[in-house]
Amino acid sequence: MMGSLHIKQGTGFFLVLMVLMGFIANPGLAQEKTVFIPPMTGLSLNLGYTYDPCDNIWFSQATFIKLYDYDQIWPHKAPAALKFKIEASLGTSHLDNSDIRLNTGAAVLALYYLDRFETGSIKPYVEAGVGIIYTDYQVDGQDYRFNFNPQAGLGMEIKRKNATPLFLGVRLHHISNGGLGSSNRGQNSVVFLAGQYF
Repeated sequence: MMGSLHIKQGTGFFLVLMVLMGFIANPGLAQEKTVFIPPMTGLSLNLGYTYDPCDNIWFSQATFIKLYDYDQIWPHKAPAALKFKIEASLGTSHLDNSDIRLNTGAAVLALYYLDRFETGSIKPYVEAGVGIIYTDYQVDGQDYRFNFNPQAGLGMEIKRKNATPLFLGVRLHHISNGGLGSSNRGQNSVVFLAGQYF
């Protein structure tokens, strides 16, 4: 019963994520663009706190980021505010017994700038996506160390005069096997990000 409950929770997270990404990437919202926008490269430091199924796991990651104009990657028109993000992360997980374990992953996300809330110094955004992650440990009831990793969050770029922007963000971070294994105890975390494009 408990295993099926967690499979349903993970499935619900995936459904919400897919609906959000479908809304963001709706070609019906397209605007014509003629200017090539070069991709941005960034680095971030991420700090995560796992609150479910336990509150004794923290993790940290260094993440390499490429941010592309969405319709210059995918063959359909898209809103000017929509971007496509690729991330690769490497870090450590800190367990309650002072054990330190490796984690690494890769993800793709859709990022949408909230232009109506932009000011002279900040540019807010929402983002959602999915990836794969490897954790060198398993919580009780978790079949695999390789898992799916859907994420969703919000953040803001901090504009700087004559310099590339900094950014801050917060995400909901889920790890599970999506029902592929007989046991699918997921992990849910909150992740804080800070970084810079260059």
